[in-house]
Amino acid sequence: MGRPDPERSLSDLDTETLRAEATAFLGLFHAENPQAGSIGPRLAAVMREIDLTGTYWHTPEELAFGARVAWRNNERCIGRLYWRSLQVRDLRTVSDAGSVATHCFDHLRAAHNGGKIRPMISVFAPETPYRPAPRIWNEQLIRYAGYEQPDGTVLGDPRYRSFTSELVRRGWQPPERPGAFDVLPLVVETVEDGPQLFRLPEEAVHEVALEHPELAWFAGLGIRWHAVPVISNSRLVIGGVSYPAAPFNGWYMGTEIGARNLGDADRYALVPDIAARMGLDTSDETTLWRDRALVELNRAVLHSFQAKGVTITDHHTESQRFMIHLEREERAGRHCPADWTWIVPPMSGSQTPVFHRYYNTEPQVPNFFTDAAATHRALQGGPPAFR
Repeated sequence: MGRPDPERSLSDLDTETLRAEATAFLGLFHAENPQAGSIGPRLAAVMREIDLTGTYWHTPEELAFGARVAWRNNERCIGRLYWRSLQVRDLRTVSDAGSVATHCFDHLRAAHNGGKIRPMISVFAPETPYRPAPRIWNEQLIRYAGYEQPDGTVLGDPRYRSFTSELVRRGWQPPERPGAFDVLPLVVETVEDGPQLFRLPEEAVHEVALEHPELAWFAGLGIRWHAVPVISNSRLVIGGVSYPAAPFNGWYMGTEIGARNLGDADRYALVPDIAARMGLDTSDETTLWRDRALVELNRAVLHSFQAKGVTITDHHTESQRFMIHLEREERAGRHCPADWTWIVPPMSGSQTPVFHRYYNTEPQVPNFFTDAAATHRALQGGPPAFR
């Protein structure tokens, strides 16, 4: 099945297009779930529902299957081997901002699971011709503030400097003594109430303080990171039905934290400081001081999560698991879409098996999409979706 325009809302779909996408999805569902019986009666019922209402309602089984297949089809995710294990929370009757936020906090607690991270998705009310769905502004349920300083530097995460400033303008009060890892409030927007800010309860935010297995001074840096990576501004699309609020998570691969969030020059940019503390020669790039410091930063991430009993994986293991997933998909007669620039780890890429091959790049649906407007809200704090 081909990929729809990711920025379409359900109200933009003409009836014939929606009927075609629903037919394709139901065909896939019944083909992979023979216990569901003949497709004929269900297809006829969905077509009648579309004619009457302009949309249709997935059964719980269709929703769960569609969400899992969306993970299976997500070309940017290396961790798809366990797509069948995704736990689906059917919250389609939830549409007000306060309830959405409360269920998001419940998601964080349940997904953490005492450190044994559960892959999970919470699917809120869908987009319909008669009522827009809620939106979650944040890129992930847990993101850290970025405070612009008088000298132009940023305390915290520079990626969210504009988002942080806008939330302050909207009434959020940072801690009396701002720090580098202050959790931002969750922003949920509905057509009735507009954007609403919600402080995350402390018991829903599970963090891991980073230490190094050999460098005793590392713990004194005060670095930490949250345990559950819940992506929250992507749109889940199943059979032409759009769910703009459907936060989902797997577990972290160490390089996502160490090589990207903490290591990137436009994020926390910790590599030069760690290199200096290690006593490395930073006068010349040929000493590979960046590479050596980055390895130790990533070792600290893996060591700390493992020491606290929090699920995490390294990029070598996850690359091998992805190749197993790829082989399984090919044996099942399905092609496995993959974006090489996302699948290859951000360090030691050539030392992983995912580096040395090409991939089918034709996207599939069901899938997750990130609209340009959602990306802008997550980074700039607006404009609102409903004005």
